[in-house]
Amino acid sequence: MVLDSEGREQYRFSGYLPAPDFLAELYMGLGKSAFAHKHWAEAERWFQAIGNEFPETDAAPEALYWAGVCRYKASNDPHVLGHTAQLIAQRYPRTSWAKRSSVWLQKAA
Repeated sequence: MVLDSEGREQYRFSGYLPAPDFLAELYMGLGKSAFAHKHWAEAERWFQAIGNEFPETDAAPEALYWAGVCRYKASNDPHVLGHTAQLIAQRYPRTSWAKRSSVWLQKAA
């Protein structure tokens, strides 16, 4: 369980995971906590770290999705979402995150 500085639960996962997957989930929790507090740059750093350090984990496509949302929140540029969707479709085409972000593809132009 990842708690924020006020002691509120921001993320939870359970069960045994190999070290890379565990760390990716921990980073996800730290990113989600920063996101909940609207610390877009900090949240994006945690999400990007998952993609950079643990690209083969189950958390990686979701992290890429949330990194794009953080960039959008910080910039209000909808093209960011389209580029994020393209990247997810290229790297993780058969995931639910590719489907979820596919609605953003029109924003890539």
